[in-house]
Amino acid sequence: MLVDNNVLLTLMRNEFLHETEPIGTIKWYTCIGISCLLVFFAGIMSGLTLGLMSLGLVDLQILQSSGTPSEKKQAAAILPVVQKQHQLLVTLLLCNACAMEALPLYLDRVFNPFLAIVLSVTFVLAFGEVIPQAICTRYGLAVGANFLWLVRILMIVCYPIAYPIGKILDLVLGHNNEGLFRRAQLKALVSIHSKEAGKGGELTHDETTIISGALDLTEKTAEEAMTPIESTFSLDVDSKLNWEAIGKILARGHSRVPVYSGNPKNIIGLLLVKSLLTVRPEEETPVSAVSIRRIPRVPADMPLYDILNEFQNGSSHMAAVVKPKWKRTNPPPCTDGAKPEEKKAVLTESRSTTTLISKNEVYSETVAIDIEKVPKPIKVNRQISFKKDPASVFSEDVEDGEVIGIITLEDVFEELLQEEIVDETDEFVDVHKRIRVVAAAASIARTPSFRRFVGQKGAGSTNRLGLTPKASNSCMTKPDNLEEPLLARIS
Repeated sequence: MLVDNNVLLTLMRNEFLHETEPIGTIKWYTCIGISCLLVFFAGIMSGLTLGLMSLGLVDLQILQSSGTPSEKKQAAAILPVVQKQHQLLVTLLLCNACAMEALPLYLDRVFNPFLAIVLSVTFVLAFGEVIPQAICTRYGLAVGANFLWLVRILMIVCYPIAYPIGKILDLVLGHNNEGLFRRAQLKALVSIHSKEAGKGGELTHDETTIISGALDLTEKTAEEAMTPIESTFSLDVDSKLNWEAIGKILARGHSRVPVYSGNPKNIIGLLLVKSLLTVRPEEETPVSAVSIRRIPRVPADMPLYDILNEFQNGSSHMAAVVKPKWKRTNPPPCTDGAKPEEKKAVLTESRSTTTLISKNEVYSETVAIDIEKVPKPIKVNRQISFKKDPASVFSEDVEDGEVIGIITLEDVFEELLQEEIVDETDEFVDVHKRIRVVAAAASIARTPSFRRFVGQKGAGSTNRLGLTPKASNSCMTKPDNLEEPLLARIS
């Protein structure tokens, strides 16, 4: 038993007094060099693991298409490797583990076991984890592109182990392709990148507002952006284009004026103000004698993007918003002897695809409504061909609906910009909230040119028609008269 104790003590003394390589020998320098290389290699693997795996496929595609020339080149080189996500992950982790496990073996031959453990933990933590990951977190794209040759070699070397494990992970976990943002996330991302957020973003307030407005525009409908019919300036088809009427039109400052028959909600067309250049106010020409253009009708729930696309087609920059009274689910009965198959119309199409003007109806500057030939009450009718345009059947629902407002291209732009576009003729900044343009209107009304234009000469003065003009503090005030010589020269 005594011999056994001595043997045990000898083994413990030899283990504690571990024989190391003499300092300065070739083996000592070799072990030190290999240890440094292992720490450096482990650091590269750790940094590449964090740097490459943090680069999403969407991020690389964005950099490849919109980055700087160097970023485009780096992203294009890294993208094929990152697409094999699980195989790349297994390769980097496997190489990192091998380097960390081999490091204590060489340090143990240079230092005693206790010191070898302390140095191994210290160097691995500092130079194998913290510093490489900090660098690759900030410069992951550049580091990954520069060490891509090494990654490719390691993927080939570790292929027998990394490829099967990567395929198993692909089958169990699937590919990580979730890099796209939802609409709300995009808006939040844009707002974070604004200068107002105070996080170093470069986007201005106007840029973030327009981007957010463009994202919201698809969810907004015509009813949200329209001007209510009660707040819309329009003309009766039976009214006369005398001095008073033309003065009101010019004071409003619109380029297009809706025309109604009897009821203001019975909009039958629109009048181009430029067509009044040939009208003499003293002749009191009826509105029905002027060329009246067709006004497109859109359902109240039509998305603004669809309205904007139709406005871009050049058919019109103004449309009447209606609430359809009913939906037609079956095609109308055959009345002209044609086969039922030829008149079959599938009407499951969404209202968002309803066109402003039927395809059979070619809209141009020469299209007008002949008021005199239409019996009263006036109603705009269309010739519908079920053979050529099945969607036009659905437009009957819109034609028969009640007009609840008017929408223009400017209204769509205001929703896009999320700000009111105020010009020199606007009376309200927001028609819905009835916010007046007080300062701007007052300043315009005080200008001499404006007073001469609307015939306001002074308190108590009379014009050529013998009428006393009313004072006005807004450019949108409806003048009772207009100075005759000016319009006479225009006409």
